[in-house]
Amino acid sequence: MAANRKRSGTLDAAERNAMSDSTFAFPRLRKEPLNDASHVRNAIARFDQVRDASDEEREEAFRRIKRAAKRYGVEMTETSWRELGKPSRTMKSSDKPRTPDKATRNQPRSERSRDDLYAEAKRRNIRGRSAMTKAELVQALGNR
Repeated sequence: MAANRKRSGTLDAAERNAMSDSTFAFPRLRKEPLNDASHVRNAIARFDQVRDASDEEREEAFRRIKRAAKRYGVEMTETSWRELGKPSRTMKSSDKPRTPDKATRNQPRSERSRDDLYAEAKRRNIRGRSAMTKAELVQALGNR
């Protein structure tokens, strides 16, 4: 049975707990094990789903993943961690909408992104916001 588990690329809790921190792409969080090719591919695919990691941790995780990819023969074309896990068009329920920073909030609405305008419309409970264009969101939110 253990041989089948190894072939399918899964780890049980005991195996995962026995792994050293250095085996993970994100050692502090013990996320994304890099113990075989299957797990390296998963680490690449799920890189953007790791929460509570700093940019420095992401940079180090990317280096770890690149080394493991080379070790296990996994092809990797990305040259920066910022290229991994491009945002999809649909948002997962666990994702929180981006809150505009102070500089963005101080911009005229016509210069802000549609996503920022949508987030503001959501906070202000403006009906029909999901079907609105950027121009319609600007109009619905009113001028400064």
